[in-house]
Amino acid sequence: MMLIEETGVPLAALPLAQFKAHLRLGTGFSEDGLQDIVLESFLRAAMAAIEARTGKALLRRAFTWTLSRWRDPGGQPVPVAPVDAITAITLRGRSESEEVIDPALYRLERDAQRPVIRPAGTALPCIPTGGTAEIAFAAGFADAWGDLPADLAQAVLLLAAHYYEYRDETALGEGCMPFGVRSLIERYRTVRLFAGGAG
Repeated sequence: MMLIEETGVPLAALPLAQFKAHLRLGTGFSEDGLQDIVLESFLRAAMAAIEARTGKALLRRAFTWTLSRWRDPGGQPVPVAPVDAITAITLRGRSESEEVIDPALYRLERDAQRPVIRPAGTALPCIPTGGTAEIAFAAGFADAWGDLPADLAQAVLLLAAHYYEYRDETALGEGCMPFGVRSLIERYRTVRLFAGGAG
């Protein structure tokens, strides 16, 4: 399985001004933008960490997901949520032949924790032996930072501030994620009821 982020989060979508205010950095100086590159990197790192921990895309963007077999032909869970739309499913054979599947043959079962691609009939289209299925989809809570759930936006700022404050430390602390951040994102974490229990 391979998940590729096709479109990144543009700089304009990042809350740089809010982050500076959160850090209580001074304003009105000639060197106001001097740390912007560093602050941007901490915001992106915090977003990536929270997305990895929760399995949720914060800001909406396009993804491509490639897999060699369906977990269950009756329904394939998508590894990221929330999913807006499945834009295409393409089956590729070993000889690089490809077939774009008619959207009438599948549907998206929306779910805040674990969206699922369901067949219109009894089973998803067969993946060729030695081939792959490539699923293109769009996922994310919002297009703009201001439309994110407030707790997730706050968690990103807290974690980015933590990275900024401890940027010179090389040793990992206990848990590696501050308690305040963990408590804010806890309700977004996916509970796994298979392969060894909840996670």
